[in-house]
Amino acid sequence: MDRKTAGILGEVAAAKSYRKAGYRLIASNYRTRLGEIDLIAEGKGMLIFAEVKTRAEGSSILPREAVTSQKQRRIISAAKGFLEKFGDDGCNVRFDVVEVFYSGEKVSRVERIENAFTA
Repeated sequence: MDRKTAGILGEVAAAKSYRKAGYRLIASNYRTRLGEIDLIAEGKGMLIFAEVKTRAEGSSILPREAVTSQKQRRIISAAKGFLEKFGDDGCNVRFDVVEVFYSGEKVSRVERIENAFTA
């Protein structure tokens, strides 16, 4: 599976995971000049900015390891831009990393790491 297809597969699976957990998706692939946020969701008094990383089962690196401190800073900057533009409606803010694993052409598991990093 090529990277782009794997990325799309992962983001769809991550979005489905949030919906199943009772969250409402606000945006996907939200871009600013400061950075990009894969998914933005809200629910349970929380506004979530999520970075989705997709890897094949058995990959030598865990998806979460690809979310470097530099990547975290870009996500935080983009989140600040989002909040300045749209507000937070009094919700708490959380930064998650969603690990999506696939085998063959199918998602084998999705793991949400809540509060993976802080602003």
